[in-house]
Amino acid sequence: MRHRVGGRKFGLPSDQRRALLKSLMRALLSHDSIQTTETRAKDVKILVERCITTAKGGDVHARRQIRRALNDETLVKRVVDEVAPKFKERNGGYTRITRLGPRRGDSAMMVKLELVD
Repeated sequence: MRHRVGGRKFGLPSDQRRALLKSLMRALLSHDSIQTTETRAKDVKILVERCITTAKGGDVHARRQIRRALNDETLVKRVVDEVAPKFKERNGGYTRITRLGPRRGDSAMMVKLELVD
């Protein structure tokens, strides 16, 4: 039984699924917005919001936790020094999902996932 087990499988093995979500998270935090499918965006949103909330602490421990999730020191520096201070007064809800319509090939709902200004 999988009662109360969160997250989606995306038809991928666990290591590939983690790599997919990690790369989407890196892309969003470096470019401030990405275009992806709705289900992927919903899963990435959770990870990004948790990362930004951790970054608001700004101490060494927070940086190490973010580095563990992102594996990129320049991106960690950007998140802690540029992205997190923008949301200092905000208690969550750092991202926005906007529907763009179905993708032509397979009719998957495409969305734009972006950081709120």
